Order: sequence, then C-alpha cells, then structure tokens
Amino acid sequence: MTNGNTITRERIAAMEPHIRRYVRHTPVLRVDMADFDRPRLAVDLKLECLQHSGSFKARGAFTNLLERPVPEAGVVAASGGNHGAAVAYAAMRLGHRATIFVPEVSPPAKLERIRGYGAELVVGGARYAEALAASERFAEQTGALQIHAFNQEETLIGQGTLGLEIENDLPQIDTLLVAVGGGGLIGGIAAWFAGRIRIVAVEPEGAPTLYRALETGHPVDAPAEGIAADSLAPKRVGEMMFPIAEAFVERSILVSDDDIVAAQKALWDRVRIISEPGGAAAFGAILSGRYAPAPGERVAVLVCGANADPAKF
Repeated sequence: MTNGNTITRERIAAMEPHIRRYVRHTPVLRVDMADFDRPRLAVDLKLECLQHSGSFKARGAFTNLLERPVPEAGVVAASGGNHGAAVAYAAMRLGHRATIFVPEVSPPAKLERIRGYGAELVVGGARYAEALAASERFAEQTGALQIHAFNQEETLIGQGTLGLEIENDLPQIDTLLVAVGGGGLIGGIAAWFAGRIRIVAVEPEGAPTLYRALETGHPVDAPAEGIAADSLAPKRVGEMMFPIAEAFVERSILVSDDDIVAAQKALWDRVRIISEPGGAAAFGAILSGRYAPAPGERVAVLVCGANADPAKF
C-alpha cells in the first residue's frame, strides 16, 4: 500500500471519465429541516444511495477492475455487504468471476444483492475482520485479485470521484457531513476537496474508528458494535486514508444507534428515501443536533447507502 499523498485531485479527475459510463450521476435533493420538526434550515442531500448496487462503493469497485489486471481466478473481496455487492456488480458488468466473503452480521438485503449479481458468496465469522482474513487466504490459494474495501489506492481514488461530483452539483456549500467506517469514502472525498470546504465525519458511538484514530494520532483498534456494524465497524480506519483525514477532516462526531434509527425513519417518513443505518448516520448528526450549523452555513449531507428493508424501520 502507498501513503495518502498519492491520492490527489489530479488522479481523481483523471479517473472520473474512465468510470463515468459505469456509474450514475446521483441526484441532489434540497430539504428544509422544518419538514423534520426542526428549526428551519436548508440542507442538500446527495443521494448516493441511488447508485448502482445501492451505495457509493460502485465507484471504487469499477476503478479497481478497470485499472488493475484481473486474473482468470477473478476477484475477491471482504465486505459487510455494500463493498461486496459493488464488486459483484462491477465484475458482472465487466465479465469477471467474483467471490465475496461477508460476516454473519451482514443483513439479508445485502446478501441477496451479492447473489443476484452472480458472485460466489461465503458467509462466516462474526465481524468484518474475520471475513477479511478469510478473503486473504482465498486470494493466496487461488491467485484471485483482492479488492480491499477501503485501504487500497484505487478504491480511494474511485470514491474521490464522488467528491468531484458533489462539487459540480453543489459548488457553494461550506460543510459536508460524511459517514465513516474504514474511511475509504471520506478519504477520497477529503482528498478531492483538500481543505476547500469543511468535511465533518460522522460515526456510530459503537464503532468510533476515525474518532479514536484522530484522538490517538494514528489508526488504532476500536469497538465494532452497534446497529451499523455491517457497514461502519471495520475495527480500525485504513492506514492510507488517515493522513488525508488528519489534514482535511475537521473532526469526527459520534451518533447513537437511536440517532441513526431516527434518521432512517425520518428520511423514509418525510421524503421517502430508503437508507440503511450506515447511509443515514450522517443525517443523524444534523437531525439530532449533534452537529449544529452556524447561522448562514450551507450544509450538505451524504446519504451513501440504501441496502435496507424499509419495513424494518
């Protein structure tokens, strides 16, 4: 792995045209927080939950498959679900075999997506770290190309194209709230903006990976619990994204499981947006008041994943 200073605006901009035919330009919805029984405030929601495979992960998946040689054994990935679905989708579109390892906490909606894209699915281990270890053994045994969910140069560059798209859609924003698990998403986006807007991380209280890393000064193990454990609980943030976060992420805000569930319900009840727990976490920060914008601050929230069953919330 290389360090974070190789994830540059120039490389992200050069990559965007290569993956454009394979990824959607997702829409923006402006909402008034008064619609959610909060003080009046215009907030722009970037609906990356409408991306192919149901999350932003398709960007990094296609970047990996287009930029790295894929052997006959195909590709392998470990995932809480969304990365696996994205890799399976990209492999299907590009004609490659895919094997996806997921932990037992992965919800049925995500497993169904992975199977639906024709990938070989292996479920085992309590958490992401165990699925990752199993995927690494598989790669060694078969020669399959391993595609890391966040600690991979191509993954970060691919997710960075979302930052480029957000800037084109919302050139006047002051602040962007982004949910964090392993940090591939916020790392790529922060590398794109490079300090030109305020980037605020949002994490579950049960999985404070970036929060702990920023507090300590380097990535460290953190708890991997809570309602968003399938997408925002990888044990620790990636080594590649951390220097980017140190340089360009203002801070990390922790939200409770109750905040996340309230955000899911509010997005569905008031604007009919389906979001999984990890996808709703950033909105949970502003809905709960844990992030309080200054007067006149122009805020955007990234809704990054939709692989959930709305009947369950």
